[in-house]
Amino acid sequence: MAYHSQLEVLQGTLDMLVLQTLQWGPQHGHGLGQMIRRKSADLMQLEHGSLYPALHRLQPQGWITSEWKASETNRRARYYRLTATGKKQLLVERSKWDLLVRTIRRIMRPA
Repeated sequence: MAYHSQLEVLQGTLDMLVLQTLQWGPQHGHGLGQMIRRKSADLMQLEHGSLYPALHRLQPQGWITSEWKASETNRRARYYRLTATGKKQLLVERSKWDLLVRTIRRIMRPA
C-alpha cells in the first residue's frame, strides 16, 4: 500500500472545517476547498463530492446561507456565509473536537 502524504478528513470534522473557514468571510465552494487546502499546507484536499454535500447539509440547519454572485473571474458562483446560529454551532463543534483530541491523546499516552 502506497504512503499518502495527504490527510483524509475524519468523518464528522468536515462541517467544523467549513464553519471555521466561513468565519473568515463569505466564500464560494471552490474557494472554500482551496482555503482549507492552503491553511492545511496542502495536507487536506477536499473533493467536490464531499464538500458540496456538506454545504447542502449545513444550509437547512440554518448554520450557513448562500446567494448567487459574480466571482473574481466574473463567473456566476454561489457564495456561502456563516450565520449567527452557525457561529454558535462552530463553538459546539470546537468543544466536541477538543474533547476528542484530549481523549485520543489520553489513549495514546504510554502506560
